[in-house]
Amino acid sequence: MELILIKYGELTTKKDNRKFFIDTLENNIKTLLKEENIVIHKDRVRMYIECENALKISEKLKKVFGILSIVIAYKVNNNIEDVLKKALEIMDKDKKTFKVVTKRADKRFPISSMEYSKNLGALILKNSNFTVDVHNPDITLTVEIRTNGTFIYTDEIKGLGGYPVGIQGKGLLMLSGGIDSPVAGYLTLKRGVDIHCLYFESPPHTSMEAKNKVLKLAQILNNYSGKIKVHVVPFTKMQEAIYKNCPDIYMITIMRRMMYRIADIYAEKIGAKILVNGESIGQVASQTLNSMYCINNVTNKPVIRPVACLDKLEIIDIAKKIGTYETSILPYEDCCTIFVPKHPVINPVLSKCLMYEKNFDYESILKETIDNIEVITNFKQDNFEDLL
Repeated sequence: MELILIKYGELTTKKDNRKFFIDTLENNIKTLLKEENIVIHKDRVRMYIECENALKISEKLKKVFGILSIVIAYKVNNNIEDVLKKALEIMDKDKKTFKVVTKRADKRFPISSMEYSKNLGALILKNSNFTVDVHNPDITLTVEIRTNGTFIYTDEIKGLGGYPVGIQGKGLLMLSGGIDSPVAGYLTLKRGVDIHCLYFESPPHTSMEAKNKVLKLAQILNNYSGKIKVHVVPFTKMQEAIYKNCPDIYMITIMRRMMYRIADIYAEKIGAKILVNGESIGQVASQTLNSMYCINNVTNKPVIRPVACLDKLEIIDIAKKIGTYETSILPYEDCCTIFVPKHPVINPVLSKCLMYEKNFDYESILKETIDNIEVITNFKQDNFEDLL
């Protein structure tokens, strides 16, 4: 079997929590690779995955949070002759220059890192056509001398970093079909939060295509998690009640307050500690500071806004990198856009929000809405693959 070596990065700074973090990372990898034939070994600084197709597996691991870097490595005996033989096998013959980097984690090994690099480099020079370039080499041959063997490799794939998903508990992401909220979800996953998605639909005002678009976005996010569920909120009755009973300019503010109320109650129901959304300060009327203050007033839960201080181009760059952008720009309207007034209030007053909400019995609608939330867990069975 082939061998992949995983470096933890940020996890190694966590002292007493390190074992919990590493065990969570291992479980996440097993979930991602459940259909693959793998064997995992781990210690405090490295994880080793024995597998049958290291290149394929390493591509999948590039979407796992908590990994600093991934290398396809080769385990050999500590004697320099075996290391030399394997090094000459794996060094790309189309390259011309090299350098050797030795990491002597096993301090009982009698040769220092610098001396070992010097000796091995001399042998490679003698037995090949490579030349040494310590400043800008075509190939960096890394040799890790550890207590459980010597590992050598030439390429290091950068991982996503961050924390393993799940170590921070559960959060509820208010996922729309736009560009911002999937990016917020991705950034929250990176900090170790196990997110569930809450999507508000208003049929017949919103289409099945709009719902499928959100499910596709959730599926893309699920590539970085493996645990995502989508909770679909039937928002039609609430939205129509707001439309009939509240002034146009306050419709969006009241609507967002109702969304937050639903999210707050439902988060408690599923054990989520935080709410997450894609609000960016000043981007639209409901995202001015005054609007955020009035809307946020209905919940005591922490509301995490990962993209709050990013501009639109920065958010788009991340969306393209994580693979959500092309889906987010599909032209299907969600419930936040179908009833948008021409001039929504940008500096709402809390007392007016409270006054307008007395115009209708929103409490009974809230209960009915939450009781009828649909939960979707198996994205493969849903009909949305033909959207792109």
